[in-house]
Amino acid sequence: MKIITKMINWSRLKSPWVLHFNTGACNACDIEIIASLTPRYDLERFGVLLKGTPRHADVLLCSGPVTKQIECRLLRIYEQMPEPKFVVAIGTCACTGGVFNGCYNVQGGINTVLPVSAYIPGCPASPKAIIDGVAKLLQSLEEGDKK
Repeated sequence: MKIITKMINWSRLKSPWVLHFNTGACNACDIEIIASLTPRYDLERFGVLLKGTPRHADVLLCSGPVTKQIECRLLRIYEQMPEPKFVVAIGTCACTGGVFNGCYNVQGGINTVLPVSAYIPGCPASPKAIIDGVAKLLQSLEEGDKK
């Protein structure tokens, strides 16, 4: 049984499937996330594959602050993801609430609702920063798996 668990963990680290979710951003980070998946920046070289359903995703890429309207939807999507699951906050708005922090409808960054595994700051975060953040997340998970 232990060998099967190791094989599953190895395959998840070598081919993480991601789900992109915009919680209310201005779409600048969304454009950069999509750009990082194009052949020019090629996030797929790390085995990353964009999925359209949370039931198949290992990593949730969030852009934008958490609004009161989106909180329950974000929690539902997170709960539908299989274990182990990871959340990456992309952009200043997802990390801290950004320019929207303090607005009547904004609760703050993603960490106010979900446990965040990696933060990628920037307004908008560049594709190179997104690739670097995802690569560092995978590296830290791989090191944690070896311990």
